[in-house]
Amino acid sequence: RGLMKILIVEDNEPLGALLARRLEKRGHQVIVSAEAGEAQTNAKTFQPGLILLEAQLRGGEDWAAARRLKFDEQTQDIPILGLIANASDAARALAVQNGCADLHGKPVDFPKLLRLIEATALSAVGSEP
Repeated sequence: RGLMKILIVEDNEPLGALLARRLEKRGHQVIVSAEAGEAQTNAKTFQPGLILLEAQLRGGEDWAAARRLKFDEQTQDIPILGLIANASDAARALAVQNGCADLHGKPVDFPKLLRLIEATALSAVGSEP
């Protein structure tokens, strides 16, 4: 179980803060961004090992932030886990098509999210024990 730097991009500030606290309690280093532009800047400077990204940020089209992160040389290799209220198979396919490694539904099932974070982190670095 590796600890990592995680960027949370969530415009629901109470949810972003809750996720950050819970991840920090497990030893992860976390930064929270409430908007897409800030997320892009923070991803470049913070260089997280993983990004948790709300699909439908205020004022933007769905997955626009994910596409921008994947088109940027400085952030394209950072795995993205999408967060969305309706995590249907169609939504998951759209998330993956737009650059996400996977998708997690809301309300957040924290134990399941932790397993997804670990699996995504392991697949990003290879098969470390």
